[in-house]
Amino acid sequence: MKKVTLLTQGCRLNQSETAALEHLFEHHGFTSTNSMDADIAVINTCTVTENGDADTKKLIRQLKNKNKNIDIALIGCQSQIHKDELLELDNVKWVIGTSQKMDTASIIKDTLSSTQKILKTEKIKREPFTIKSTSIDSKHTRANLKIQDGCDFFCSFCVIPFARGPARSRVFEDIIREAIELADAGHREVVLTGVNIGTYSYEDKNIMDIIHGLSNIALIDRIRISSIEPTTIPKELIYQMRDNPKLCKHLHIPLQAGSDDVLKAMARKYSMKDFRDYITWVYETVPDICIGTDIIVGYPDESKANFDETVANVMTLPLHYMHVFSYSERKLARSRKKESINPSIIKERSKILRDISHKQKTAFIKQFLNKPINVLFEQEKNGAWFGTSDNYIRVKSRSRTSLKNKLIQVTPKICGKGYVETI
Repeated sequence: MKKVTLLTQGCRLNQSETAALEHLFEHHGFTSTNSMDADIAVINTCTVTENGDADTKKLIRQLKNKNKNIDIALIGCQSQIHKDELLELDNVKWVIGTSQKMDTASIIKDTLSSTQKILKTEKIKREPFTIKSTSIDSKHTRANLKIQDGCDFFCSFCVIPFARGPARSRVFEDIIREAIELADAGHREVVLTGVNIGTYSYEDKNIMDIIHGLSNIALIDRIRISSIEPTTIPKELIYQMRDNPKLCKHLHIPLQAGSDDVLKAMARKYSMKDFRDYITWVYETVPDICIGTDIIVGYPDESKANFDETVANVMTLPLHYMHVFSYSERKLARSRKKESINPSIIKERSKILRDISHKQKTAFIKQFLNKPINVLFEQEKNGAWFGTSDNYIRVKSRSRTSLKNKLIQVTPKICGKGYVETI
């Protein structure tokens, strides 16, 4: 029996796929291990930023230093875009693209005895899909449930439509089947994941049909929406977030820039006024909702005036945290043809936004001190248990007994760095 370790880079969607792949490898007779001295390492790659590309090569070096004979499979987004370059790397035997990623276990099993390097990449087709396994995740309490893949938006900075292909949706019945199995395995919260989940469309079903279907599964206590594009959110979802106790009061809506000039250059599908009006309506409609966003700093030709406009907007919007990314030039993305901004300026601007995000997050969580909130506890660290409220507040609590996977009402008393703590 060959020992396989599966390693995940990048997004929540990759995490979901890796969890499903782990079970597929076991089905094909492999033994899963967390050790880096396995016979085979499978790296589910990310290519959203140049850091993702660099991290892959760094991880390969670490694996090779630990075990010079290890065979490595690189799968997914980076493999789809940089296949020829990756195939030349030491110890890399398999490079498998997006469309065949979920067949990795069978591909490796069929080619184990080959002395040749194996390249498996194909054009990604626009067609509904199913997943042969269930993403039961032994490492995490919350389960990621993949409902969609690919994107048709083609924002100028983004390589994902090339790495993940056209927008396509998972067969509705297959989503419900996996959700039931995740619930039966003990997962009490499922997180809907995909590249552009608001565009889900299978036959006559949309994202609201998924939410209604999952709400009817008794053992699922929580449904969380992962990152979702602002122009794809149906109003009914917001009303459900207000009225359906199973649907978490948490939205992560990428803004990317707070300047109309930059939004237009990015080929985003809304103006700053559109975003402000929508976010304000959501905030006023759903009590206690947590709203997060993404901001890209240093988009080519972003002027100081553009950046100052972004700062002014994020400081006056009902946003409770930001994920701040430095602009990365990506192969195939249209923005790579423009003049880049000095890295030192990007670093300085990023710090400004991260400081604002920290203040916004702290102000948000302080509102819930001395108020009861429901927390799903996930992991223990240094004698304390950590969990998450439905509106995405990180909670620390001490207990003499295990709180793992327990949904408990607690009253936070102290505000820590990015979390609240009970006494």
